Amino acid sequence: MTLLHDLFAQYGQSPWLDNLKRDWINSGELQGWIDKGVRGLTSNPSIFEKAISGSDEYDEQFSELIAQGTSVEDSYWQLVTTDIDAALNLMTPVHEASNGLDGYVSVEVDPGLARDTEGTIAAARQLDESLNRSNLYVKIPGTAEGLPAIQQMIAEKRSINVTLLFSLDRYDEVIEAYLSGLEAASGDLSAISSVASFFISRTESAVDSRLDAIGTDAALALKGKAAVAQGQLAYKLFLDRFSGPRWEALAARGARPQRPLWASTSTKNPDYPDTLYVDQLIGPNTVNTLPDATLVAFLDHGTLGRTVDADFDAAANMLAEVAAVGVDLDEVAATLEAEGVASFEKSFDDLLATLETKAQLLRR
Repeated sequence: MTLLHDLFAQYGQSPWLDNLKRDWINSGELQGWIDKGVRGLTSNPSIFEKAISGSDEYDEQFSELIAQGTSVEDSYWQLVTTDIDAALNLMTPVHEASNGLDGYVSVEVDPGLARDTEGTIAAARQLDESLNRSNLYVKIPGTAEGLPAIQQMIAEKRSINVTLLFSLDRYDEVIEAYLSGLEAASGDLSAISSVASFFISRTESAVDSRLDAIGTDAALALKGKAAVAQGQLAYKLFLDRFSGPRWEALAARGARPQRPLWASTSTKNPDYPDTLYVDQLIGPNTVNTLPDATLVAFLDHGTLGRTVDADFDAAANMLAEVAAVGVDLDEVAATLEAEGVASFEKSFDDLLATLETKAQLLRR
């Protein structure tokens, strides 16, 4: 047993791995993580850009696809879905043993669709149907344009990981899309699952940079505190929205709550503890998806304890202090959303360019 097993057994938080590489699948390393207590896996375009560009593990399959006349972009999706399918197989025992709570693997729609509702719906539907696995999460960005797509996919009983969340207001809108989607779905709802991915360290870095720019003693004293406080208030919102008559009516039909997922949990600032965004956000009915380096750190010296709901008033006061010194958290969230979408789109485009260069060499 490891700290990851204890994290779930004692505190109800599911540790997931935020990375995927083909050599991990082939070497048994991914199975090793599962054995250590990892209960799910997330991926994104940046992860696949690093995996495919930095390895020759994909060359054989890519060469075969190009030789068959498959386009570069279609070849990319074949490479990705091959990895996702293999990871889904490895996670299936966790999914079955947890009665559908965990064991999920997430794959993201084309990031270029983040502002295209209908395109996102079509892409999410296609990914879900092509992989056709009960433990698949299709990732949809939580942009304003993504909200109707999320609601529609839930209404169609497709399981969704809502990604790129940076504000409490947008998180509230995501919960509403989920609840409305459940209400529009017919019959039993127990096969529908969803998580809402709240980005933590990216928020911290953005707020800290603004506090540095303000430069007063009061501002600098708040560094390293905003992201955890916002995550804790997101958990309060989760508790509030998934209670009461509306939720009870859905739960009676088998609905599962949309668990908050803490994403971007590696510590960007070396002055902060490397397990900060794990230790301070532990609580029941949550997920923390960690890069492998952060998982290693937590296994070595993480601290177990229920912390996510330790003091909601203190968390609210912290964000009020951040606002009082001049940091506009709405502006921070809007900027981070735009940067997140652009970053994923650039990774996607960069990888396609790399694959196009490889394809031209193979065609000679």
